[in-house]
Amino acid sequence: METSDYDGYTLWGHAILQQEGEGILQPERYAASGTITRGGKLIEASGILGLFDSEEEAHHAGLDWARAWVDAHG
Repeated sequence: METSDYDGYTLWGHAILQQEGEGILQPERYAASGTITRGGKLIEASGILGLFDSEEEAHHAGLDWARAWVDAHG
């Protein structure tokens, strides 16, 4: 999980490791999501934004979504 302060909000970028198929070795993939809080209260949360090849890419996608939400609603 990666956080960022932005325009009075705290933004969270999440990377959720996806485990597909039991016993089958596959490259790791990460689902991205974002969360927005202000003053410790939940403001908005995304659903799954997409699958990414790295944890870092997923974190960034979640933070990018959260920044865009704040820009549109803040």
